[in-house]
Amino acid sequence: MPIYQKLGTIPPKRHTQFRKPDGGLYYEELFGTIGFEGMSSLLYHTWRPTQVKSLGEPIDISPRVAVTNNMMMRKLIGFDMKPAADYLDSRTPLLMNRDLILGLAAPSGAPMDYFYKNADADELLFVHRGSGRLRTPFGQVPFTYGDYVLIPRGTIYQIDFDGPDNRLLYLESHSPIYTPKRYRNHFGQLTEHSPYCERDYVLPRDLETHDEHGDFVVKIKKQSHFHPVTYETHPFDVIGWDGYNYPWAFSIHNFEPITGRIHQPPPVHQTFQTDAFVVCSFCPRLYDYHPLAIPAPYNHSNIDSDEVLYYVDGDFMSRNDIAQGHITLHPGGIPHGPHPGAYERSIGKKETQELAVMVDTFRPLMLTEQAMAIDDGRYFMSWGE
Repeated sequence: MPIYQKLGTIPPKRHTQFRKPDGGLYYEELFGTIGFEGMSSLLYHTWRPTQVKSLGEPIDISPRVAVTNNMMMRKLIGFDMKPAADYLDSRTPLLMNRDLILGLAAPSGAPMDYFYKNADADELLFVHRGSGRLRTPFGQVPFTYGDYVLIPRGTIYQIDFDGPDNRLLYLESHSPIYTPKRYRNHFGQLTEHSPYCERDYVLPRDLETHDEHGDFVVKIKKQSHFHPVTYETHPFDVIGWDGYNYPWAFSIHNFEPITGRIHQPPPVHQTFQTDAFVVCSFCPRLYDYHPLAIPAPYNHSNIDSDEVLYYVDGDFMSRNDIAQGHITLHPGGIPHGPHPGAYERSIGKKETQELAVMVDTFRPLMLTEQAMAIDDGRYFMSWGE
């Protein structure tokens, strides 16, 4: 859960007259969730945010599913995905179910001559390579290597990249993405035992207010289609806003691992949650310190979830033949565990420098045609002696 934030100029009382220097009115917009009961922000626009000039033909971008019922351990070679100049063109869906889409993007940083809005899903971007700024009506959220960037559904945005070498893991979630409930008190504040806190958030800054008329194209994603909508005024015309519903970022490098005398279960690495999946961060940390500890994870059955691991950096201690940008999928219903030799060679080790993102889904994942194109086809046999 974000914290209360405000930026720019706002009136002293909500839902009251707020006038421009020339006497005209600013236009209030409630940007809210769950009807009128969830988290929300109030934005004050220079012009009405409803002035549509034209609608383009919808463009079908439905992912093409290749494998619907999967019971095979898989390894996807993520860096085999070729870069594309355009941000949206570079986004490649790989794994999906009715709750989410997980994919990779490798935009080469071409300027966006349009705006984008996902009307169906919260988006979570993980920045593996590159840096830049997320630009929104709420202001700018700078990002760099290792940042999670959380974009609430309905947020209009552009991304400015600093250079051409950019690699992103992205999630589109049909359920709201929150901080883990286990680390929040009943007020919503992250508690003392949480592995990160509100001080670590990267909040919107540098509000840009554009008082411009013209043709401003917003590509709105809804029901697996892009709907090009041309507006009369610039989407970033907000003079001020306040509330709880806005984009923000958090660095995986600010996640403080929880360790113990014996091996800790994956929930200690939890970073975000929805009602359909969780996101965990595996970060550099000290190993278990019981004199007979086995730092490598024990074998475990994925009874209730599919497990996806995205390998970011370092030497992932429980796996053999893993490199940056690889994605492994361990489907529910069958056990998995350390690769041969990993269990034994972890004994006596004091620390790990691994860095990875894990997504556990509560419903099975399907693989797209693009995922099958980068599947190594051999990973399921890699536990043989």
